Amino acid sequence: MVPLSSAALAQSQPPAISAPQAILIDYESGSVLFERAADTPSPPASLAKLMTMAVVFREIADGRLTPDTEFTVSEYAWRRGGAPAGGSTMFAALNSSIKVSDLMRGVIIQSGNDAAIVLAEGIAGNELAFSTKMNEEAKRIGMTNSLFVNSNGLPSPEQNTTARDMSKLAAHIIRTYPDFYSIYGETSFTWNKIRQNNRNPLLGMSLGADGLKTGYLKEAGYNLVGSAVQNGQRLIVVIMGANSAKDRAEDARKLLEWGFRSFESRLLFESGQIVGEATLYGGARGGAPLTGTGPIRVVVPRSGDERLTARIRFEGPIAAPVEEGAQIARLDVYRGDQLALQVPLVAAEAVERGPLWRRAMDGAYELMVNLFRQGYAKLTS
Repeated sequence: MVPLSSAALAQSQPPAISAPQAILIDYESGSVLFERAADTPSPPASLAKLMTMAVVFREIADGRLTPDTEFTVSEYAWRRGGAPAGGSTMFAALNSSIKVSDLMRGVIIQSGNDAAIVLAEGIAGNELAFSTKMNEEAKRIGMTNSLFVNSNGLPSPEQNTTARDMSKLAAHIIRTYPDFYSIYGETSFTWNKIRQNNRNPLLGMSLGADGLKTGYLKEAGYNLVGSAVQNGQRLIVVIMGANSAKDRAEDARKLLEWGFRSFESRLLFESGQIVGEATLYGGARGGAPLTGTGPIRVVVPRSGDERLTARIRFEGPIAAPVEEGAQIARLDVYRGDQLALQVPLVAAEAVERGPLWRRAMDGAYELMVNLFRQGYAKLTS
């Protein structure tokens, strides 16, 4: 999917924010509603723990780990990330055994550096090996400007990310692991008889917020990745490098409120709905029905009155056979004369090769078309 850019969408004046890097996206379409220096590298601070959890979620989903698996708190994890370190901690006791499900909450709700290290060591043996998994996951997600070197985001000159990459990571977690994502909305967690509240300030606002994570380093400033839902529309906001915790919360609130107020998500086609047909060559039938890989939505300004138009594009005729689910076309959606969305289309059902006479007729037709194209090209060259 190629989403609509903020420049193409711009109609309503965005709010003034202080953060040097920020992005606001519509979750369903991926459309960028606002961006500022969204590709500028910056230390992730505790936002790195979002990637740590993405790796943990994958390990569970792939059957290599369970929420009931127990890991032991090493001296390194305790000293580097626990109470002796003086940073954000779960207060995990040295040499204690803790279930993965509790460690997950220690990371997600309490932002525990110790919990992140215990998970990293339990899964990969050490933080360096775990960071390899983090970077492999980042590549799978399509995060092109991020490098992770530890599980907790503690200072390292090599460790960087961008607001755009963080929005991709947030969308991936929400889409791929909805059951685990619900933990991000839990407001508190108690471990070792110490109750800590969720550090995400958006959860306490009337925004419909249900996740994700904050982060802070002196070198990075105040960071936040958040998501909220109103009337079925989900937005994701990323703030990086804010001057204070208050500023990052206020910037995120302003962008979310503006996004919900200024834009709406329109459903164009339901999941599985036939969008159109692609012409086939040599098939048992002359065309293959097309559908999206899920619901097809487009974001438009609430104040806009331009008509939406859609065009199906493919390189064709397409040679049969065609397998069900094969990506063979693209849907381009326009708002007025501006490209609003590009969505891949797949074959809704398989189409086998046709009988010999059908392939011969299609071949003769294709030959005539190609000869015409060649002659036309010579005349216009």
